[in-house]
Amino acid sequence: MPGNDADFAAYLAARWPFLVRTLVLLGCGRQEAAEVAQAGLSRCYRDWERVRRSDDVDAYVYATVLGCLHKRRRRSGKPAVEPPPVEVETESVLLRRALEVELGALDADELQAVVLRFVADLSEAQVADVLDVPLESVQARVTHGLGRMDLNTLWDTYR
Repeated sequence: MPGNDADFAAYLAARWPFLVRTLVLLGCGRQEAAEVAQAGLSRCYRDWERVRRSDDVDAYVYATVLGCLHKRRRRSGKPAVEPPPVEVETESVLLRRALEVELGALDADELQAVVLRFVADLSEAQVADVLDVPLESVQARVTHGLGRMDLNTLWDTYR
């Protein structure tokens, strides 16, 4: 098992920020995102040998983490909302806020597809695996989601 521990630790170190960021953009507060990611990764750790043998480790982990999120939201009714921290308005803070506003205009299916595709950097096939939907559904959700976002606003904020 020591080899598994080192392998899991390396995976955790590489993917933790992406998992938490993905959950934040899916509507979790930072604390809730960390708790959900930890719960999902705990499940993956218990079955790490099976996870490693899966066709796609990232898809397996994201599906597990999102399953924990959905279970938590069903149990509590709504995700806990934490007040945003006071931040200096740097370019990156302004860009993130603009992105959050644009993502807020998407429905839940589009939001998940867009965030998993472009924030978690999963392929469309991986997103389809995570969400357990056909590839064509992911492509449609991403296309519609991006079409509903005002990317010019994001570009103007970034420039």
